[in-house]
Amino acid sequence: MKKHSHLSPIYFAVLGAVLFTCSAGSTTPNSSNAASAKEKQQIQQQIPQGTRAATPQLEAFRYELADLADRLIPTVVNVQTEATVKINNFGGLRGDDFFEYFFNFGFGNPRQQQKPKEREHKRQGQGSGVIISSSGQILTNNHVVKGADQITVTLADKREFKAKIVGTDSLTDIAVIQIESEVKDLPAATLGNSDALRVGEWVIAIGNPFGLSQTVTKGIVSAKDVHGRGLATYENFIQTDAAINPGNSGGGLFNLSGELVGINSAIFTRSGGFQGIGFAIPTNLATSVMNDLLADGKVSRGWLGVNIQDINQSLAKALNLNPARGALIAEVFDNSPAAKGGIKAGDVVRSINGKIVENANDLRNTVATLRPGENAEFEVLRDGKNLKLKINIALRDENNLAGIMPDAKDKKKEPQQQLPAKNKWGIEAAELTRAQKQAAGLAESSGGVLVTSVEDKSPADKAGLKKDDIILTANHKSMANLKEFNSVFNADSKTLLLLVRRSDSQFFTVLEK
Repeated sequence: MKKHSHLSPIYFAVLGAVLFTCSAGSTTPNSSNAASAKEKQQIQQQIPQGTRAATPQLEAFRYELADLADRLIPTVVNVQTEATVKINNFGGLRGDDFFEYFFNFGFGNPRQQQKPKEREHKRQGQGSGVIISSSGQILTNNHVVKGADQITVTLADKREFKAKIVGTDSLTDIAVIQIESEVKDLPAATLGNSDALRVGEWVIAIGNPFGLSQTVTKGIVSAKDVHGRGLATYENFIQTDAAINPGNSGGGLFNLSGELVGINSAIFTRSGGFQGIGFAIPTNLATSVMNDLLADGKVSRGWLGVNIQDINQSLAKALNLNPARGALIAEVFDNSPAAKGGIKAGDVVRSINGKIVENANDLRNTVATLRPGENAEFEVLRDGKNLKLKINIALRDENNLAGIMPDAKDKKKEPQQQLPAKNKWGIEAAELTRAQKQAAGLAESSGGVLVTSVEDKSPADKAGLKKDDIILTANHKSMANLKEFNSVFNADSKTLLLLVRRSDSQFFTVLEK
């Protein structure tokens, strides 16, 4: 079977030739030229339109991509880097490897138990970049130039220049570099509106895969707003089936108008090579980061101070949402912009400054683009009513990210009140001790019950509840103690909307019978 599969393309090519020969041999040597012409005309009329000779329109389109490539290739450069890394006696490189971004492996030797002697080693890497100004500013990926001691840029006309890093942003994997020599009149890419891209739209990718300079591949936009890939903190990728391989990183993704709509960043692969799934950072996100890097050398992001989650169909049903769109607020941090502006856990954010919020990732990215100190208008849904709230956005930094939970000062242990409560949802629960509240970052006066066990294949198990989760509310009713827990969980209800705390964060989930 495998042999036949391999030969089938050849088989059909031969079969097609045989059929063509039979048709051509149907006329006799004695047929007149007029008869032959008439038969040819009849045959031509029977051939499907798509297989006839190219029309003038198709002939014109034949060179459209070639003309576009000629115009865009000069805006894409090869980026070569050299970095000093530590190498041990066993030949294992220590530190991040350039290709680790694609292949998820390094060259270290984790099995070696003793600490090897180290020496310095020069490591070389390569990627791509897109010229964004005639004076030599270049947009690329952070992982292309990260840790580089020396950067060399090669233009399409083979000229080489040294370059320096203007700024990098690891949270979006964007970097801006500058050619150090005085240059002018370099061909710069035209920035397009990546939000206007449509799934199915044709795009072309230009870069230097495997060091093969100025390689052009074509494809379509396979998907938009791809996130949760673990490639960056802020993800809003354009997915494309245009061939992208190692070395394409930092290169350009262009629409058929010749506008830059994305910066090629990564691929999904099981083999280490192209498998039809590539990811590009949208230019709207890249441009926002680039402008900050050019102005300040760093990125200033907005901070709201909430934990958020997507709305699945179960949550949408419990919240009476149709369609299941928006971002659900699972937690509001004390003294955060959200808390001061009146946002509460259980609110669904529908829009920010009039821009529709599709999901949690959309909210995260939108807030990040807001300027610290800006007053933004949030439209939220609360208990079936639309509210508009003014929120003064703060600056996102490590201090307000790390210090969002109350300190647990009193950590002395105390015996847990063993008051298990069983119910039809497959949960056993007990009241919280003071130490457990502190360990979870809850105020001593706050309510909640502790999940002590979850029955296999029960509604609670299917909803993802785990032992040691803390149930804070059920159907928006606070769980102050086991009495309230039993009252709600033993009631005749087919669904329960729970607010659950796990470790130092919290989320909503739905139990369904």
